[in-house]
Amino acid sequence: MALSEIKERVAKAERAAGRAAGSVTLIAVSKVQPNARVEAVLEQGHRVFGENKVQEAAGKWPEFRTRFQGVEVHLIGPLQTNKARQAMELFEAIHSLDRPKLATTLARLAQDIGQCPDLFIQVNTGEEEQKAGVLPAQADDFVSECRGLDLPVKGLMCIPPVDEEPSLHFALLGKIAARNGLTGLSMGMSSDFESAIALGATHVRVGSAIFGERDYG
Repeated sequence: MALSEIKERVAKAERAAGRAAGSVTLIAVSKVQPNARVEAVLEQGHRVFGENKVQEAAGKWPEFRTRFQGVEVHLIGPLQTNKARQAMELFEAIHSLDRPKLATTLARLAQDIGQCPDLFIQVNTGEEEQKAGVLPAQADDFVSECRGLDLPVKGLMCIPPVDEEPSLHFALLGKIAARNGLTGLSMGMSSDFESAIALGATHVRVGSAIFGERDYG
């Protein structure tokens, strides 16, 4: 378990960037991890976790929440509109708001339920065909559209292309956020979270470096 080491690296990166201590939220990405590993991290006092799939989270977190106070679970994977209601009831934040249809669905459900998780708009900074997210050139309009629907947009999220320098994508996401008056930046993973923090990340998503390699078997 490397939780304490990752927390120290986050704190060191905050200091190096002149950021306030504790200004970066460490999301422990628990997708596809055995419950025993997740429980071990909970036992160490960590409370913010990330999941990729609604179904997996639904099978894991209700029971953990009964035993551990103050748990926050963030959806960091793609969200289908037919799972939106379940997602809104399960998660404190959704980092993958990526299209108008999902925005209108969330807005309608927020009226029904009377509340809405914090939302991050996913931006496809690498303009990759296979990847979800609004294109950078469309991001400003989509932020406006979501605000017009009274959605609680807290920031932006990106997943840089694996074969490109991530800091270029983190800088681009920061620029889009700044000109839209958004303070939340969900960016940086196990291999690059320090450079994300240097460029303003408020949420970093770290999985294998905390839990060990995933077994997709």
